[in-house]
This record gives sequence, C-alpha cells and structure tokens, in this order.
Amino acid sequence: MNRLSRPIVLPLLLLALAACRDEAPRAPDTRAPQAAVESPDPAPPREPVELNDVVESDPRYIVGITYPPEVNRYPGLATELKAYSDAAREDLMQAVAGLDADGGSGTTMYDLALEYKVIADTPEIFAVAADGSSFTGGAHGAPLIARFVWLPQHDRLLTADALVRDPEAWRTIARYVREQLHAALSQRVDADDLEPAERERVVRSAGRMIDEGATPEADSFAEFEPVIGADGRVVALRFVFPPYQVGPYSDGVQTVEVPAGVLLPHIVEQYRPLFSDPSASQ
Repeated sequence: MNRLSRPIVLPLLLLALAACRDEAPRAPDTRAPQAAVESPDPAPPREPVELNDVVESDPRYIVGITYPPEVNRYPGLATELKAYSDAAREDLMQAVAGLDADGGSGTTMYDLALEYKVIADTPEIFAVAADGSSFTGGAHGAPLIARFVWLPQHDRLLTADALVRDPEAWRTIARYVREQLHAALSQRVDADDLEPAERERVVRSAGRMIDEGATPEADSFAEFEPVIGADGRVVALRFVFPPYQVGPYSDGVQTVEVPAGVLLPHIVEQYRPLFSDPSASQ
C-alpha cells in the first residue's frame, strides 16, 4: 500500500507457523456485521483497549498475534481488531477442546498465526490489514484475511455497503473486477503451458469460482484496501479475495484495483471527498 506501510518483523514463532499445508475449508468471517451509519457525528466514547502482542503455547496448540502500536491511537479500531482476534482464538480453542474430548492429539499441534499491519495512515483514513491462518487439522491452515478501514474524523469503520449503496452500482463494479480476474486467470493458465483439454477444464472451473465469488453485492467486496495518492486521497480501492473465494487455494490471495474514476459515480456523496477525482485535473 502506498501511503504508509510499516513492516512488522514477526517472531520466529509466527514464521514457523507460516509453513503451508495442502487443503482446508475457507475460514468464516469472524467479524460482526457493521451497519452503515448515516450521521457523520462521532460515536460515543468507548472503553480504551490496549493491544499487545500475544505469544501463547501449550502442548496442544500455539498462538502468535502481532499488532502495530499505532492502532492504539484509535480505541474504536483497537476494539474491532481485538474482537477479530478473540473470535479467531475462540474458534481455535473450540477445536482444541474437541481434541481433548477425543483423548488427545498425538503429534498434531493446532496453531493460530495472525499479523496486523498499517497499510494507510492519513488524517482521513487509517487502514489495517490482517493476514494469517488457523490450523485445526487437515492438510494446511485455513486463511484469515481481513481489512479494516477506519475513518478517524468519524470514529468508525468504512464498509463496502456504506460506501456503495446502489445495487446497480455493484453490477458495474463487479463486472470490472470479474474482467480483471478472468484476464489474470488466462495469464496464469497460459504460463502453465497446459494441454488444450486441460486448459479448457481449468479455465472453466476457475472461471466459475470467479463468477460465484464476485457477485454484484457488497458482501463479495467486503475486504478492501485504499490506495492513497500523493495528495492523500484515494486513487483506487484494492479489493482483496481470500483463497477459495474466486479461485482454488493454490491461487492464494487475489486482488483487483478499481480506479477512483470507475468508483466515483457510485460512491455515496458523503465519502466522495475521500477520493481523488481524475476529471478535476482534465
């Protein structure tokens, strides 16, 4: 992300947890739904939450969570991040309880690795990326992918359903995103130099995942990052798709940048000042 990107060095503990295993169901979204807020007035004061890194180990499981210290400037955001982490840990502990009920894990150790990074920091927008995985059996960990876009002047999260409210607008955005994903798919398949029949099968299968995972509704585009220009305004939104949403696990996390020029006609009036307007410079 261009405005401020603060690299975080994970402990060796987290690096060890990052080893890939082969297949797991897509992790559920552990965040509570965020309702769109019409009023620009700040929310009522929240109880302060101090976020600190977590390193926890046990013969049955291991947990590693890292937070950038900057998030503590915004108590509301810190509360959101803690809720996400707590939900992920709760899922892990439920799986551990299942191990106990079955009489132990033998050589299997469950784990949770989660890293938060600041990806944008301006007076109007403070954005954080959460990336990690949770292993509770199977061939590899289930991905944990989330993005939090905080509006400091309004003391709340900016969500996709608050940003674009017209269902027809999501059709336009989804069409643009699907075109980019299909183009990237074709490039990957061409690079693999597959036999024609196998190429057709792969394109058909992965293309169906794209169409089903990028349907024209806010839920399909819930995870996004603001791309900040030199003037501090948003020049694009980078939509983030976890493994399994628009492709197989082997394709990893996929992203598509949608320029402000495509988005602006569909953004609600309240949030348009956050975006750079390409037409204004013409």
